[in-house]
Amino acid sequence: MLTRAGIVRLLEDAGVQVVGEAEDPESLLRRVRSTRPDVAIIDIRMPPTHTDEGLVAAQAIRRDYDDVGVLVLSQYVEPDYALRLINEHPQRVGYLLKERVFDVVILLDALRRIHEGESIVDPTIVSRLVGRRRRHDPLDELTAREREVLSLVAEGHSNRAIAEALVVTERTVEAHITQIFLKLGLREQPSSHRRVLAVLAYLRGQLGARHHS
Repeated sequence: MLTRAGIVRLLEDAGVQVVGEAEDPESLLRRVRSTRPDVAIIDIRMPPTHTDEGLVAAQAIRRDYDDVGVLVLSQYVEPDYALRLINEHPQRVGYLLKERVFDVVILLDALRRIHEGESIVDPTIVSRLVGRRRRHDPLDELTAREREVLSLVAEGHSNRAIAEALVVTERTVEAHITQIFLKLGLREQPSSHRRVLAVLAYLRGQLGARHHS
């Protein structure tokens, strides 16, 4: 309850309209059905069991309301849950640690990207999985720099932010991403959707490596 109140206050202070609050999955789904928000922010652990009710509700929202994005919050790093959500609904979804969303800049950026159709994964999850490889993984064809670029894409960074982080031009980043798409076989689709699929391929590879290590 305190976390929800804090997030509501942050959003309202930033000029974001909060159309409703919910204490459990049933009231959450009713609110979404009646208000059709741009994005629903959901705690992964909700009553009655406080396990994955929030995740199940997020999956139901993405299944039933294509125009409503979901941002799932977790107190712990749970990459299996993140992959489960993105694997089934690869667009307009996000998974962040609760501690991250109290930085209003991060929260607003995540909401904007999700509303625009992207997927957002907490950098802590991405960094924990980096470097653990599977045998015969399709990502093995990527160069070290391409994997670095894809890792930053998976964290939700724009091409401009990636260019600044790697101290290269935006055109160079675009070239790397084009090569990533080609090597992962992501052809003849809108660029935004291919970014989501590339992130999904990346997370599958890293999570598979974790399970086999």
